[in-house]
Amino acid sequence: MLIAIFRQFFLLGCMSFGGPAAHLGYFKHHFVDSLRWLSTARYAQLISLSQALPGPGSSQVSFAIGVERAGVLGGIAAFIGFTLPSFLIMVLIAISAHQFDAVYFAIIAGLKLFAVVIVADATLSMAKSFCTSAVLKLLAIMSTLALILFPMLGTQIAVLVTAAIIGAVWPLLNLTKSTDNVSREKTNINWIALGLFALLLAISFIPLGESIALFAPFYQAGAMVFGGGHVVLPVLQAGLPTLTDDQFLTAYASAQAVPGPMFTIATFLGAKLDSAQPLVGALIATLLVFTPGFLLMLAFQKSWINLANKPRFASSIAALNAAVVGFLAAALYSPIWSSAISNMWQIALVVAAFAWLRIKKPPIWWLLLLFIGIALGQHYWTL
Repeated sequence: MLIAIFRQFFLLGCMSFGGPAAHLGYFKHHFVDSLRWLSTARYAQLISLSQALPGPGSSQVSFAIGVERAGVLGGIAAFIGFTLPSFLIMVLIAISAHQFDAVYFAIIAGLKLFAVVIVADATLSMAKSFCTSAVLKLLAIMSTLALILFPMLGTQIAVLVTAAIIGAVWPLLNLTKSTDNVSREKTNINWIALGLFALLLAISFIPLGESIALFAPFYQAGAMVFGGGHVVLPVLQAGLPTLTDDQFLTAYASAQAVPGPMFTIATFLGAKLDSAQPLVGALIATLLVFTPGFLLMLAFQKSWINLANKPRFASSIAALNAAVVGFLAAALYSPIWSSAISNMWQIALVVAAFAWLRIKKPPIWWLLLLFIGIALGQHYWTL
């Protein structure tokens, strides 16, 4: 059973281009429609839970499908299978990219412009989905301003805590408590998984040595990132000040270009942090950034229907999602726009590409190749 789960997810990990939304489409077609491993209704519940929890949304759904099929070991097999192709490619990019010298830096310039377009599109899409009232829009704006003025991890934590409290105290959604039989059942939370999540998060903030401090931000990011792979960039950047903007943007754009989960941004960054043993650094960073989301998924997977019917809980999630829009908007301003755009020609190119993406919705690969092609053309033209 575990080998079958690994094989199915490995095959999807090799071909799942297009980001989290596309991954969810692949999963439904493969595991719901074709293999019938779970029902459409149960699959929808897992997606809803993944969107409400911090962590990598599509990877959390893949983990949950594995858990539904064969328990925790099934979830681990699904995670390894789906993530392994992306992990290997990102390690290879991190290790070998510097060997291309001038060509490498030309490609980085193109990837940075590509990142501007992708993050702008993600910000707009998330704003439309999550900022559906005046209060939620105000939360997003205030979150953006706070992170632009005070770009540090402490600010991010403060923004998330404040948003959750506002949502709990001031209900932001018009929900009524369900009266069906499911909502009256006892909420079945996996307290072991939830306790382990909290314990590891507490440990990550304790100064226990240089090596732990170096990689602790990956676990913290995985525990705080609402909104998926796009938002992990600003959170990791705040926690890893020793890495450069170019390294972050190369990691982000590379994760867009390869199949599998976008959280393998951490794979690239972990390899860069441990230049002596890049494979070890990549493995540690990858495990740390995925673990909190999986622990939370395991904790709430059986009780999600009951929790979602509680208006104050749902309101807190709505507030957190609005704050996350601010995270992404702040990252769009800095470092993405500020480090990528230096002249009017680049602004015109980015605006044209953004309009093309919003109106015609071409495959992400087309945009990626366009920006790399333009960057290489400029490089060889100036030689």
